[in-house]
Amino acid sequence: MANLEQYGLVEAVRTAVHSGKPFLGICLGLQLLFTESEEFGTHKGLGLIPGRVRRFAPDPALKVPHMGWNQVVLQRPCPLFAGIPDESNWYFVHSYFVDPDDKQVAATTTTYGVPFVSSVWKDNVVACQFHPEKSQTVGLQLIKNFGAWS
Repeated sequence: MANLEQYGLVEAVRTAVHSGKPFLGICLGLQLLFTESEEFGTHKGLGLIPGRVRRFAPDPALKVPHMGWNQVVLQRPCPLFAGIPDESNWYFVHSYFVDPDDKQVAATTTTYGVPFVSSVWKDNVVACQFHPEKSQTVGLQLIKNFGAWS
């Protein structure tokens, strides 16, 4: 958020989202959409999706950051996942996850110690915690689907 504020981009992002134009957020681009984050203390996000960004709880069996391939489970039909098999593997690199107030915005979930929302879809906004650009065939399909949707 500090960088968005420093470069005068907060209103540009909000204006783009409020215009109805399709918006795709990836990784931090998902997290910034939420009301607040607990990364390095409590900080305000863009507030476009009500909810909080939380850190994975310490667990000796899990490495944080969560880094590598993990399964993504569809929670509801979403145009970005057209032609992509349910329970596909995607590439993740993150220490925090989103916890939306309205669980209906979840397009997919993933389990890493605990189940978490790995992508959201609300109106013209779609965003994912995983990295489609690093997720090979399924990631390329998601990016193509976004291009067709937008």
